[in-house]
Amino acid sequence: MAVPQEGKAAPAFTLPANNGKKVSLKDFKEKQQVVLYFYPKDNTPGCTKEACSFKDNIKKLEGKDAIVLGVSRDSVDSHIKFVEKFGLPFLLLSDEKEEICKKYDVIKEKNMYGKKVIGIERSTFVIGKDGKIKKIFRKVKVDGHTDQVLAALDE
Repeated sequence: MAVPQEGKAAPAFTLPANNGKKVSLKDFKEKQQVVLYFYPKDNTPGCTKEACSFKDNIKKLEGKDAIVLGVSRDSVDSHIKFVEKFGLPFLLLSDEKEEICKKYDVIKEKNMYGKKVIGIERSTFVIGKDGKIKKIFRKVKVDGHTDQVLAALDE
């Protein structure tokens, strides 16, 4: 499977969302830019901080004609609780089978406390209205990340 690259078409996907519907990347083509962010787990400190940063900046993101979509391996039920708990104004997509995570090359092996763990690498893909990847952020550090995304939306 090819690794996603800036300037190339973003891998297509259709996943269930916390609103009970299926969401496809093609739904936004020619309509909106997409901020597709992958995160390890609902209700964990870093993931909550990242989601709330996107929430706090949602008007700026929408002002750049962008929609935010979060993806993790958590269930739709987990996403519903996470969205309700923090009042997240965007959709979270469930990729329990890791199909989309693999397409976007975000499943990584890492060492945690001396054990090998396979998880999602915090990554964000900014996708233009043309369906091509404008910017890829890997190994995202939460602090300042939303500002990086906002700048990428202008490119």
